[in-house]
Amino acid sequence: MSDVSSDENETNHILYRDRPEWKDITPLKQDDAEEPVVAIDYTEAFMDCYDYFRAIVQKKEISERALELTQTAASLNPANYTVWQYRRDILKGLKKDLYEELNYIEKVILRQSKNYQVWHHRKILVELLQDPSKEKAFTETVLLKDAKNYHAWQHRQWVIKTFKLFDGELDYVDELISTDVRNNSAWNQRYFVINNTTGFTEEILDKEIDYTLFHIKNVTENESAWNYLRGLLLHNKGGLSTNKKVTEFCNTLYESGNRSPFLLAIIVDMCFECITEGAGDSKYTLELAKQLCEDLINKYDTIRANYWQHMLEMLQNSGKSNDGASTSGN
Repeated sequence: MSDVSSDENETNHILYRDRPEWKDITPLKQDDAEEPVVAIDYTEAFMDCYDYFRAIVQKKEISERALELTQTAASLNPANYTVWQYRRDILKGLKKDLYEELNYIEKVILRQSKNYQVWHHRKILVELLQDPSKEKAFTETVLLKDAKNYHAWQHRQWVIKTFKLFDGELDYVDELISTDVRNNSAWNQRYFVINNTTGFTEEILDKEIDYTLFHIKNVTENESAWNYLRGLLLHNKGGLSTNKKVTEFCNTLYESGNRSPFLLAIIVDMCFECITEGAGDSKYTLELAKQLCEDLINKYDTIRANYWQHMLEMLQNSGKSNDGASTSGN
């Protein structure tokens, strides 16, 4: 909970109870019960502002002074949904210029970029204006400071999909990935764009696999690219283990001595797919999968040892099932 922000110079801030223009309003105290379990140590400015805010909400006052009060309330607690909702009611009631409000919320977001409510307020303004012209540039400004800001990406995806602004987005994403190949948000955005435009046709899938393998080869410990590869292979006919380009890449990487846990993990899953579905490369055997699980448990992915132990047990059980099926078949 912040004190009065730069919007309200703390030194010059006058409490609402000391303002002549508010003398007609009886402040409404917050009911925290006589003996609250956890008493919150509100600042004097906070209690003063919210006492008056509750009073005007109760009166349903729509006025310039009420609008100014919501700005102070928002600066003190930008995560308060009621403040932003009531501010929107006032903007509508006073028929205010929403472009001015868009400029205002831009400044707020640049200080509070990980706050859901401020982004939601901006989204509603864009919806009301039906003007997304500033949104891609604005989100890029935020992402320049924090390339993985969830709220900025969520807003950007909403704007792009709602207003069909996909042009140039793959170029932007490629720039981000080139800057930081581990930017999971950028990889996610790449999937989002393709999924909502061309779709994963055979041609697109082949190009994306080449793109992803190139980046994996450069940084084999990059989980983001491996996850993207898995996402691509969901669109591959036959699953993980039937794309020759991918299997040859993984085999070559493994035989070169690379033991990235993400490489081993995908090979284990390829083995499991072959064992349970009877498809794919014959190299992907139960014995190989069990050995890789042991390696992951003891050396290459110890932090997820419990998961790999579970996977090992699943493989062993699937092996027994297959042995039983073979026996019954005889």
